[in-house]
Amino acid sequence: MFNIAHIHEEYLRAGLLERDLNPDPLLQFERWFKEAQEAQIPLPNAMSLSTVSPEGQPSSRVVLLKDVDHGGFVFYTNYESHKGQHLLVNPRAALLFAWLPLERQIRIEGSLHRVSSEESEAYFNHRPLGSRHAAIASAQSTRVADRQALETAFNAVALEQKDQPKRPPHWGGYRLMPERLEFWQGRPSRLHDRLVYRLAHPTWLIERLAP
Repeated sequence: MFNIAHIHEEYLRAGLLERDLNPDPLLQFERWFKEAQEAQIPLPNAMSLSTVSPEGQPSSRVVLLKDVDHGGFVFYTNYESHKGQHLLVNPRAALLFAWLPLERQIRIEGSLHRVSSEESEAYFNHRPLGSRHAAIASAQSTRVADRQALETAFNAVALEQKDQPKRPPHWGGYRLMPERLEFWQGRPSRLHDRLVYRLAHPTWLIERLAP
């Protein structure tokens, strides 16, 4: 076993006070997201998506945010994947953005629904050709005999569909509608800033949590 208990770093970059927050959490998210882009954080739209299985087992994986619109956070996936099966039974989830070079995290919780087929169609047709072929060839989350079997399926789809692949009906987007957002800024001595927006229709309440 290796010892990692000695790893320690003080967070000294910034603070987050109530007066600094935008009253609208989506505008606050946009502000921080743009600052992550300006800081050249690799894949600033990468986020951890956590769902819960029908048996109550939490599961997390990294997906890519593709839009923030209509008050929600949009990503795309295979509806028949593990995450899709989880969301079919329990359409609630959590997102986590971790921009560690900025000593920042954003946690988002809420309910999900599928985006319209028109939105999924438009995004699918915008994807790189290889990604479209892969979405058709891959039965996501199912067992595969070996790498060769996966590549054989991909090549067969590419040969058949060529440069006009059609979106499979089991592939599309979800929109998470936030009910709680927490903006976390690292601080010295672990006295971090944690400011939370809670939805209280039609407005948002803002409160500070102890670190």
